[in-house]
Amino acid sequence: MPQAILNQILNQLNILEPEELQQLNQAIQRYLVEQEQVTQQATFHEALLTSGLVKQLKQPAYNQQTEQQLIQVQGKPVSETIIEERC
Repeated sequence: MPQAILNQILNQLNILEPEELQQLNQAIQRYLVEQEQVTQQATFHEALLTSGLVKQLKQPAYNQQTEQQLIQVQGKPVSETIIEERC
């Protein structure tokens, strides 16, 4: 990070309220934990590749799920219908 940006951030700390400083601290801590996890995972993957246990690492495909909406059903609950059909 360029020194000018760091100095700008540090100068703005003086105008933050204590609660805002706490929120900033928590956000920084979360970020640091996430970065550490990414580093550990990358080190682990590199060790797997180096040892020959795996030939390649595939990235998981993250499919964006659409929000499902409930539908209104008239009549008996489906669970009752299933129970009746099984008897």
